[in-house]
Amino acid sequence: MALHTQKIPVTIITGFLGSGKTTLIHKIAKNANGRRLAIIVNEFGELGMDGEILKGNDCGCEEENILELSNGCLCCTVQEEFLPTMLQLMERKQDIDHIIIETSGLALPKPLLKAFNWPDLKPQITVDAVITVVDCVGQATGEICDRDKIQSQRLDDENLDHESSIEELFEDQLSCADLIVMTKSDLINEEQYTQVQNIIQNRVGSTIKLISAVKGNIPVEVLLGIDAKAEDHVDSKHSHHEEHHHGDHHHSHDHSHDETINSIVIEITTPHTPELLINTLKSLVKEHHIYRIKGIIHVPGKPMRMIVQGVADRFENYFDRKWSDGEPKATRLVIIGEQIIEDTLKKAIEEKLLATAEA
Repeated sequence: MALHTQKIPVTIITGFLGSGKTTLIHKIAKNANGRRLAIIVNEFGELGMDGEILKGNDCGCEEENILELSNGCLCCTVQEEFLPTMLQLMERKQDIDHIIIETSGLALPKPLLKAFNWPDLKPQITVDAVITVVDCVGQATGEICDRDKIQSQRLDDENLDHESSIEELFEDQLSCADLIVMTKSDLINEEQYTQVQNIIQNRVGSTIKLISAVKGNIPVEVLLGIDAKAEDHVDSKHSHHEEHHHGDHHHSHDHSHDETINSIVIEITTPHTPELLINTLKSLVKEHHIYRIKGIIHVPGKPMRMIVQGVADRFENYFDRKWSDGEPKATRLVIIGEQIIEDTLKKAIEEKLLATAEA
């Protein structure tokens, strides 16, 4: 496919945990209309579940073009991880038409956007657009992560850096947007959607378009080819994070406030069905400070593996592909939350599964 410019366009897709970024990217890749895509997934946690889901869904993108960065804070690892990855892609840029970058749900987009002005990258790449994905249900109900409760816990702990609340993180993700994609709009009523739409539109201003998406279904031509050249306008993007830095010359860039948010990987060995496991996970979310659950379920007797994804008490599950030869058939979950402990949650899940099975 011929490019209109020598620079390779890059689309940055940002948004809070569970907003639907991976689903949107999968739809883009499936409907790329001949574009040769490279996808960079910035994970939060040890197990690259988003990359695994993309690779497993026959998304139309060559597997070697799906790259994973395991540190969920690109803000801190732009130079260490992101730049080398981009330079590796540039070595074979003749085979790439467009690059998609999925930030983690806890990442600040502006430091990443600034990186595209680095001398090594600017002559070769332009940011086609920053797309911020907003979960309509989470906004309408406040169930994204119970922000008030999280913030009060942070303020009670004198050892934490309180500079960036969850709300400020979300606002920074909105402030960098060239386009807003409103996901899961089918799960709320028209009045709720209008309220959420008005709130978001007032935050980003009238020049930024909002588009409604159900399961990531938006024509790819709307998402790619925006040609915003966002790196040229990065200084005009408001950032709470930068305000805190400018206001405190002694501030260190260690993001100690994020240390309470962690990711764990659990393998479930207790017998279970998908329905039983999902019901167990729903009860777990009510009892612990969990933002996001995603994973792979092994269903005995089925040749295909099942994907499970959950935000609050909203879960979806579906078969994505057959198990590969030699691939361990196991149920593995990535859980992201506030001060969660692997042994504690694994024990809680297995005890609930056993108790339900015996009932």
